[in-house]
Amino acid sequence: MGAESGAGLTETPGAASGAGADVFYCARHPNVETVLRCGRCETPICPRCLVQTPVGARCPTCANVSRLPTFHITPAFFARGMTAAIVSGIAVGVAWAVVTGGVGYGGFFMIFIGLAIGWAISESISLATNRKQGIALQICAVLGAALAFLVHEAVAPGTAVFAINMITAGIGGFFAASRLKM
Repeated sequence: MGAESGAGLTETPGAASGAGADVFYCARHPNVETVLRCGRCETPICPRCLVQTPVGARCPTCANVSRLPTFHITPAFFARGMTAAIVSGIAVGVAWAVVTGGVGYGGFFMIFIGLAIGWAISESISLATNRKQGIALQICAVLGAALAFLVHEAVAPGTAVFAINMITAGIGGFFAASRLKM
C-alpha cells in the first residue's frame, strides 16, 4: 500500500473538497461515481463490481472470481453425460415396458413411475459426470427421459395410455432435470 495506494486515481471534477470522502469514478463503469475502493489494489469500484470476500470488499480481478468446479462442464463431461443419458434412457425404457407389461398403470401410480424414471436417469448422469451439475446436463437428462418414452413405446406398442405415458415421461424428465440443477 504505502506510496502506491493512491496512484492512478482521479477525483471527480465536481467533488467537494473537505466535505468528507473523495468521490471517484468506477474503473469498470466510468459513468458511476463511487467512494468504494478495492481493499487490495485500491481501484475504485461501484456496488455492482464489488465482490465481498472474507477479508473485505475486492474488485472482480483481485477477488479471482471463478466458476465452481461442480458447475464447470467440459466437452468431455458433456459427452459422458450424454452417453449416460442414452444408455440409461434405453435401459429405463425397456424396464418401464417390462414392469408395466404394455398395459400401463393409470392414475396416481404413474407419478411414482415418472419419479423413478427421473431418478434413474439423473443418477446415472450424475455418476458418469462425477456429480457435476448444470444446464447442459439438465438437457441430457430431459433427452434421456424422452428416449425412455420412445423406447417404452417401441417395446410395448399399442397401449391405449399413450398420453399417460407421455405425462409420466414428462414427470421423469422434470425430476431428472431438477436433480441436476444449477
